[in-house]
Amino acid sequence: MKVPNKIRTYCPKCRKYTVHTVMLYKPGKRRTLAAGQRRYLAKQKGYGSQRKPEQKRTAKVTKKQVLKLKCDECGYIIHKKGLRLKKLEIVEKIR
Repeated sequence: MKVPNKIRTYCPKCRKYTVHTVMLYKPGKRRTLAAGQRRYLAKQKGYGSQRKPEQKRTAKVTKKQVLKLKCDECGYIIHKKGLRLKKLEIVEKIR
């Protein structure tokens, strides 16, 4: 699916419709000192099997893509709910 790189939509901070720059959300690196990650690594340690069973086959073919919309006026970032897409392309302008 092709998505334009500029979208005019509502900004809750400005409280009006403004132009937003579209980006693709990518999760950052996991923090190793976070409690959940420490717990996960502790359980993985030592002898024994995998902490959780490895999936033999995946149920879904696609992943949910999340769009990040940044307001050009105030710089506020909105996360647009995920769309199930095989391929997402951010283009200059759609005719």
